[in-house]
Order: sequence, then C-alpha cells, then structure tokens
Amino acid sequence: MMAGTLRVRRSRGALSGSALVLLGIWGALIPFVGPYFHYAYTPDQAWKVTSGRIWLDLLPGVVTLAGGLVVVLSRFRPAAVFGSWLAALAGAWFVVGDLIATHWAGLPAPGTPVGGAARSALEQLGFFTALGVVIVFVAALALGRFTVVAVADAATRRVAPADAKAAEPAATRTRVGALPRVNLVPAFRGRSRAAEAADADTTAATARAD
Repeated sequence: MMAGTLRVRRSRGALSGSALVLLGIWGALIPFVGPYFHYAYTPDQAWKVTSGRIWLDLLPGVVTLAGGLVVVLSRFRPAAVFGSWLAALAGAWFVVGDLIATHWAGLPAPGTPVGGAARSALEQLGFFTALGVVIVFVAALALGRFTVVAVADAATRRVAPADAKAAEPAATRTRVGALPRVNLVPAFRGRSRAAEAADADTTAATARAD
C-alpha cells in the first residue's frame, strides 16, 4: 500500500509544472531580452551579464525551471514534492532578493528601472515581486496536488492487485491446507470389457459346434 501511494500519474503535475517552466524561462531571460523593448533594469543593454542579474534573475529562474521539469516528468511523489518546494523557494527569492540586495551590501544590486513611474512599477512587478508571487502560488498548487492521495490513485491501487490476481494461474490459487482434487480413473475398466467380449465369443462358438 505504501509503495502504491508513492506512485502518481504524470498528468497530475502537467499543468502546474508547465506553468513553472514558463515562469522560470521568463524570470531567467527577461533581464537579457527586456532592453530590446525598453523593459529593463540598468544597465539597459541586452545580453549584458552582471552579478546582479545572475544572482537575482538568472539563478532563481533556472531553479524554477528545474523544479517545473521535475514536477512535469516525475511519477515519484517525493520527487515531485521536492521539485515543487524548489520552485517555491526560487519564487520567494524573486520576491525578497531585490529587497535584501538593496539593504545588504553583500549582494549585488539589481540596478534601477529605466522607465517612468508607471513603467518602473511594471518592471518591478514583472522582474521580481509579481513574478515571485505567481511562482510561489503555482508551486503551492502543485504541492497540494502531490501531498494528497486522490480518489483516482486509490482506485488504481485497488485495480492493479485485482488484475494481477486474475492473471494468476488457477493452480497457484489453491487454498492453504486444502487437498488437491484428484479424478479417479479405473485402471482395469478396458480389460474387464475385453474379457467379457472374449467370453461371449467363446459361448457363441461352443453353441455353433453343438
């Protein structure tokens, strides 16, 4: 029973895992491609690699992508739960990493938004805050689906032993302590009939001789 609860259908995490993969790709690449359409933090240069972009954008994006792939591909419940937690932690880092880097000199700063007031707010949301919140939300949905044993999973565990029992040969299902059924066949039935036929022939021959 325990082994059955550890196995899940791959479709269980297909939607949430795919969403995490897409969010991870967005978070990892938007700092490098955003400058093409003036949606960026300084430096406003496409594919410009800085320590701030690596620690605050690329790293959590790659971790989110890896967690989403584990959720999509895994049929082992603990592995899928681990992938969900991994993505949730990466989403939390998207949310708080920018704030920590602003007040802690040990982390590289992400830069400043390049747009006006409205665009700066959208850049803050799209790069860090809203992105991280959505990742944490989707990861929490995946955790909820993988930490609860669904009715379909329980039905699958009941059907599998029944199918295995139906395929088992009848001879192996003999009850413990029961004697095997033996069909008794008379060994000399054919011999007695032949003797009777021989006696009948002898009687007929004697009658003809008389």
